[in-house]
Amino acid sequence: MKLKHLSTAMILATLPATGVFAAALDRSGQSMSAFLQPGNYFEAGISILDPDVSGKEAGSSPTNRNIGDMADDYFFPSAALKLQLNDKFSFGLLYDQPFGSDAEYTGNNAFVSNPGSDSVLSAAAIDGIVTKKAIQLLESRGIPVNEQTLTGAKGQILASDSFKTLAGALTAANGYLGTGGTKVEVDTQNLSFVFGFQPNQNFNFYAGPVLQTVKGNVSLRGQAYSLYNGYDANIKETTGVGWLAGAAYQIPEIALKASLTYRSEIDHKTNINEDLSLLNFPGLTSVLAGLDVPASKLQAINSEGKTTITTPQSVNLDFQTGIMANTVAFANVRWVNWKDFSIQPYKFGKVSEAVGGLVGRPNGFNLVEYSDDQWSVNAGVGRKLTDKWAGNVSVGWDSGAGNPVTTLGPTEGYWNVGLGLQYSPTPQTFLAGGVKYFWLGDAKAQTGAQAGTDQYVADFSDNNAIAYGLKLGYKF
Repeated sequence: MKLKHLSTAMILATLPATGVFAAALDRSGQSMSAFLQPGNYFEAGISILDPDVSGKEAGSSPTNRNIGDMADDYFFPSAALKLQLNDKFSFGLLYDQPFGSDAEYTGNNAFVSNPGSDSVLSAAAIDGIVTKKAIQLLESRGIPVNEQTLTGAKGQILASDSFKTLAGALTAANGYLGTGGTKVEVDTQNLSFVFGFQPNQNFNFYAGPVLQTVKGNVSLRGQAYSLYNGYDANIKETTGVGWLAGAAYQIPEIALKASLTYRSEIDHKTNINEDLSLLNFPGLTSVLAGLDVPASKLQAINSEGKTTITTPQSVNLDFQTGIMANTVAFANVRWVNWKDFSIQPYKFGKVSEAVGGLVGRPNGFNLVEYSDDQWSVNAGVGRKLTDKWAGNVSVGWDSGAGNPVTTLGPTEGYWNVGLGLQYSPTPQTFLAGGVKYFWLGDAKAQTGAQAGTDQYVADFSDNNAIAYGLKLGYKF
């Protein structure tokens, strides 16, 4: 069952698409395998994802229209350089793009602005406001609230001059809503500087700083976002610093290798360029005042401030062992702390605090948040077929990050199967390719104002994705 170091490394290198589609914003899987290769080593790879995510309006949406494929194709590169400085010390540079999102809604649905029919507030929201005012009217007059008295009071509210003025202003405000479709694009880059210490041939302790950049654009459009139909956020590229630490254990004679790696969360403080088209409506202040929004919150809407974006901490557990001649079994378990992740751009948050009372969220709400942490497992078998060819098969599972989930990424986890093939023209070089098919988990999609509740505006089911990967490696 003894395997040569390089043969084992090559078999496992046939997994270039391991984390290409995962919960929340997770992409690369943040593998440490390149740093744990023996000797000096270099690799470069690219992964490509072709997802198909479609659904239907549902839940609180007043219509039941189809929603076409909203998930864009994307690709991302990776690279690694590992240097064995001497018997005890090693150094590595690892580049990947760990988190990201690419999505765009098109067609005729609640996530595409339709100036002819969209309104600042839905009929249900207006009815809720009328009901609230009717109850206040009855209580101020000492009249018991029941179905009959409430119906009469609502009629009085609707017939009042103040409400007619408010209704007219809301109609005028509809002309200031956004145009186009909801769209999101988020990109991150990681450069990890890893320093390793190997006291003997079995143990490897490593740690180092991580430099990370984040940038992105978000546009909210359509009736689903109500007052935010016309919101845009541009996140200029910003840099943050974190760290990683881990330990590995190996028995080369039986191709056994296990590693545990922790990556810290990383803070990014930035001035996000935000715009909400409704803020250009001259009568907005009087409209919000008519909706009983406090004057102090109205003044805060146009203030400026910094936003903190914190990418999540994670833990990776990797394991492999020889199970027969030229054959290894491998597994990866990954945990990502998405439950504590959220994004609330500064102005978005101030507006949400101002209007949150209208939707039962008086303290405001986030643009994006998740309710659960992500767990994922990938396992398989790799085999050296000849001196130059090797292959593997794998299966994977991802828990997702909660359901309902954000409209900007409406899937809940996956199952996948993968195949990999590798060609090694020399003992020092290889070229590997892989493909994976994903069955994406069904999910209910909710807006930021609905997060933390059972409410949702769309249902996405029976979706899938295909991932392709290509990697080349060189041992020197």
